[in-house]
Amino acid sequence: MKLQICCFTAFFLGSVLSTKAGAVTITQVDTFEDGTTQGWGVGAGPSPTPPVNVADGGPGGTGDNYLLLTATGGNGPGSKLGAFNTAQWAGDYIAAGITQIGMQVKNFGPQDVYLRLLFADPTGGPPSNIAFSTNAILAQAGADWNFVVFDVSSAALTAGLGSVEQALSNATELRIFHNPVAAFPPPPVGPPAVNAQLGIDDIRAVPEPSTFVFLTAGIVGLALRRHFRKPAH
Repeated sequence: MKLQICCFTAFFLGSVLSTKAGAVTITQVDTFEDGTTQGWGVGAGPSPTPPVNVADGGPGGTGDNYLLLTATGGNGPGSKLGAFNTAQWAGDYIAAGITQIGMQVKNFGPQDVYLRLLFADPTGGPPSNIAFSTNAILAQAGADWNFVVFDVSSAALTAGLGSVEQALSNATELRIFHNPVAAFPPPPVGPPAVNAQLGIDDIRAVPEPSTFVFLTAGIVGLALRRHFRKPAH
């Protein structure tokens, strides 16, 4: 039991650098056009297969950057596919009205990948609440770029620890990971290994329909206000 707790703590050590939830918004989008990984990483220690920013070949074609995740399969470091973010994707998803997260994905590797999202709240230690996708999204080996949407409403998530609502309302980590089974086993077991190279681009938050309508109305209203306040020539 002590070994499992220590491994669990170490697994989330890279996440606890953020000590409180940030402010994820419905306009959040990661395009990777700045040439960086935009805060997406794989753990506290060095990895043989860290996420990399690829400067060409994204869904937009020539010159479109994307994030590449690599897993080598087998055993040991780098064998499992996943990445997490503790910066711009931390926050209160319920208050922000975010019920979906979409992204472009392309599986360059030889094995199919079953993608899930995970929300957790590590703040200086192991998380008290973990929630992950109940249903996985299949990224088939050899398939072209495809825009997929994850349902991240409370009803679409499974509590791995604590409650789904608490994981969503105080998320200090968003994780993308591979697992054909609806589970997120803690170390030393962890998710299964896979031999895959997964391209990811345009990770974006999607609001509830009512929130989107309200936001759109506000933007339109502001535009009309500016239009009618223009001085006459």
